[in-house]
Amino acid sequence: MAEEHDEKFDEKEMEKREEKSPEEKSWEEKNQRDPLSTVVWGAILIWAGLVFLASTTGLLGNFTTRISDIPGLQFLGQISGAWGLICIGAAVIILIEILVRFLVPAYRRPVLGSFILAMVFLGIGLGNLWNWNVAWALILIVLGVSFVTRSLRRR
Repeated sequence: MAEEHDEKFDEKEMEKREEKSPEEKSWEEKNQRDPLSTVVWGAILIWAGLVFLASTTGLLGNFTTRISDIPGLQFLGQISGAWGLICIGAAVIILIEILVRFLVPAYRRPVLGSFILAMVFLGIGLGNLWNWNVAWALILIVLGVSFVTRSLRRR
């Protein structure tokens, strides 16, 4: 009788250990509900790794020099190093996410926060190309307009 009790106790203990913690459950549930966000952040990390690798090996300098020789892309020669390129790439990836969310009904959700984040990344990446005093004023105007239109749309 004592052996049966011990076996049942051991089985219950094994089941408890195999159960996932609440943090693991919530992460998996979120990933299943919205896999696009996970893919986007993974793509941003891959992009950052590739840019850092290119910078470390010296390929980034060669690339920006050659690409800035192409008509219409001269501004790329003014990007401030690896971090600027990472921020621009992250902004482009997030803007692609926003486009997918608009086009694919299964992934629809509010995108204002993602859009703001993309604009911040883009602003940091292209920081040498524009006047920040004007940029911050435009950012505040866009935010204000989006809040007003959102509140009017709810009514």
